[in-house]
Amino acid sequence: MTPRHSRRAGAALRRLSEEDPALGALSLWCAHRDSDERDQAAWTDGRSIFYGARFEALAPHEQVGLAAHQVLHLALRHGPRAQEMRSRFGDRYDDELFNIACDAILNQTLVEAGHCIPRPAVLLPDLLKAALPDETRTSQWDAEALYIRLGTDPSQPGKGKGGGDGKGRSSDSSESKRPDPAQAARQFARQKGFSEDLEPCPGPVEGEEDESPDAADWQDRITRAMEAGRSAGRGIGTLSHKLLDLPQTGLPHWERLLRRLISKAVTQVPRPDWGVPARRWLAADSAARAEGRFQPAFQPARRADRARPRVAVALDTSTSIDNARLSLFAAQVAGIGRRTGAEVHVLAFDTVVTGHTRMQGIAWESEIQRVNFARGGGTDFGPVIRSALELDPSVIVMLTDLDGPCGPAPKVPVIWAVPQDEAPKPPFGKVISLAR
Repeated sequence: MTPRHSRRAGAALRRLSEEDPALGALSLWCAHRDSDERDQAAWTDGRSIFYGARFEALAPHEQVGLAAHQVLHLALRHGPRAQEMRSRFGDRYDDELFNIACDAILNQTLVEAGHCIPRPAVLLPDLLKAALPDETRTSQWDAEALYIRLGTDPSQPGKGKGGGDGKGRSSDSSESKRPDPAQAARQFARQKGFSEDLEPCPGPVEGEEDESPDAADWQDRITRAMEAGRSAGRGIGTLSHKLLDLPQTGLPHWERLLRRLISKAVTQVPRPDWGVPARRWLAADSAARAEGRFQPAFQPARRADRARPRVAVALDTSTSIDNARLSLFAAQVAGIGRRTGAEVHVLAFDTVVTGHTRMQGIAWESEIQRVNFARGGGTDFGPVIRSALELDPSVIVMLTDLDGPCGPAPKVPVIWAVPQDEAPKPPFGKVISLAR
């Protein structure tokens, strides 16, 4: 039976509490155990931290840094978040790549806070330089955004036909020769001695709108620990919150926002039927006649709209969205259609509508991902919006990078789903970013 409290990490955890009050406070909420199940110094299953025989061979300051690394894995709920990513990506999910993204952010945070971690180590700026040389940001990353960015398929940049991007811009011939970011990240991490130390574990139930109690508990613990660190003037408490991979409990993922916006648009709202009196009015009118009073003001009955709601999904075939994010988007729209019973129509377009597919509702995810559309061409939103309006939709969802003329505003809600963090502001509609 594995002991509840670690003997191997005892001295390191005591020293951690002295050097970093924030991490010391968080470590008290973690279960620390000794284990020889793996030939590793330390790892976590999302619930406990395990210390192997190799941990004892490290120098004391490296033990402190590695213990801090594992405490952050647990406090930031990387185990449940890994499981959530697995549920979102399905078979395309890569455990190792998500672990690399988490480690790069955590190691950089600890180095910035003055901790010593076992070297060589995967650090965020070095990882970005190796896998994403064009990426200029070195802060404000979270594990999910970095994972998705590393998983972008360079063979699907949304380029147009004939070597251009379809919008009058010539493409760089070296673009096709650029290495796969995911493969480059894995190769770089292995050169730095990376080994997986994170196991996915169950997170919130799919479809829940609120964060799980465990997430809320950890968010509160992190807030209080960071305040203690700031008051002490040392450790991670002195860092900007944006450097840490803090759980975004106050900001919903784009899937939740998209689900809420579309569900609101397709919800059946009873409408007044002026040809049929309300039962309450009939009773009041009968009582008024019997008592010789004036007739009450007419009240119509309210009836649900019998027409089946429709969702028009417009896919910009020239957009720079990668296949992984397209699959996530497709799965969310499919789930909305399945739960609400709405008809889902997929319109592929560039300057004109190039394809129209109505989802049959049998196998939503596979159906919407089998929609065949050729990438390339310019972008004009006017024609596809006009085609969508002919379907009398409850909402129009545009998957695009917003690089094109929008045309006049329709009389139905429009949701612009863009792959980048920032996009041009359209003259109408709601914009959500698929980057997070």
